[in-house]
Amino acid sequence: MSATEMNQQFRLAARPVGLPVAANWQLLEEALAPLEEGQVRVKVLYLSLDPAMRGWMNEGKSYIRPVAIGEVMRAGAVGVVVESRSPRFAAGDHVSGAFGVQRYWTGAADEKSGVVKIDPALAPLPAWLNVLGMPGMTAYFGLLEVGQPKAGETVVVSAAAGAVGMTVGQVARQLGCRVVGIAGGADKCRFVVEELGFDACIDYKEGPLGPGLKQHCPNGVDVYFDNVGGEILDAVLTRINMKARIVICGAISQYNNTTPVKGPANYLSLLVNRARMEGIVVFDYAPRYPEGVARLAQWLREGSFRHREHVVEGFEKFPEALLMLFEGKNFGKLVLKIAEA
Repeated sequence: MSATEMNQQFRLAARPVGLPVAANWQLLEEALAPLEEGQVRVKVLYLSLDPAMRGWMNEGKSYIRPVAIGEVMRAGAVGVVVESRSPRFAAGDHVSGAFGVQRYWTGAADEKSGVVKIDPALAPLPAWLNVLGMPGMTAYFGLLEVGQPKAGETVVVSAAAGAVGMTVGQVARQLGCRVVGIAGGADKCRFVVEELGFDACIDYKEGPLGPGLKQHCPNGVDVYFDNVGGEILDAVLTRINMKARIVICGAISQYNNTTPVKGPANYLSLLVNRARMEGIVVFDYAPRYPEGVARLAQWLREGSFRHREHVVEGFEKFPEALLMLFEGKNFGKLVLKIAEA
C-alpha cells in the first residue's frame, strides 16, 4: 500500500445538544503515513454503531473519557490487516478493535491496543460486532455477574430486539429462566418470541406496561436488565420480587435529553423488596472476553442461538445511520458497512 493513499475520518466538531446534527461532525481526509516498527494498518470493513457513542460525545466525568473536539469519533470495528510491522499480526488477518469512524486505522499492535484476531469462519464479520463483540460481552457478563439469574426465575429485558437485549434473553433462556422481553412494535415482538425463543414480549408502543407485566410475569420479576431507563424502568420496578436484581446497562430514552435525566420515581421498591440495582460497564470484564466469546460461540455452533444485524452501507452515511438508534429504526444490531472484505 502506498503512503500517498488517503484516509477518510469523521471527527467530532462540536458537542451536541440533544440529537447529534451535521454540524457536530467534520469529514476529513489525510494521507496515510508509513508504518513504524511494531505497528499495523487495518482496513476497516464494518463499524459498530452503539447507543453508548452518544454518551462519549458529552463532556464530563464518565466511565471512559469523552471524545475530544477534533478527535476521530470512537467506535468499535472489524477489519483486515493490510500492512504489518508486528510479529503479532500478518497481512490478511481479520481483527477487531476500537478503530474509530475512519476507513483505515494505524497503530501499535501490542496487547494494550485491544486489537484481537477474529475468525470469520466462526461467524460472519458483522456478528463480531454483535453477539461475539461488545454487545454480546455486555449481555453475557452483565446478566451472569450482575443479574445472577437462577433456573426458574423470571428475567425481563428491555430493548429486547436490540443488540444487547437479544443476547441477554437467549443467555437467560439457556440457563432455564422464564424470559420476557419489552420491545417497540409488533414485528420486533414477534421476532423476539418466534426467532429468539423468549416466552413473551410486551410492545411498549401499545400502551402502559403494567397490564403486560402482570400478565406475563404473574410471579413477579427476579432480574431486570435495563437498556432504556425512564418510564419503562419505573414500570418494572413496581413488579420486582424480594431480592430482585436490576442490571443498569443503558438508558437510551434519556441520552438526548435537553433537560436533566429522569431518575426512577419508584426506587423505594428497592427498599421494600431488599432489591439491588447495579451498573454494568463491559470494559471491566475485558480480561475475560475470551471466556464469553467461547461460550457464546459454542451456543452458535450448536444452533441454539440467533443473531441479527441491521447493516447500512456507505461510510458517508455515518451521521444519519447513528440517529437510527435513537429513532428506533434499526432492527437488530446496527452496523455500518464501509468496505468489502
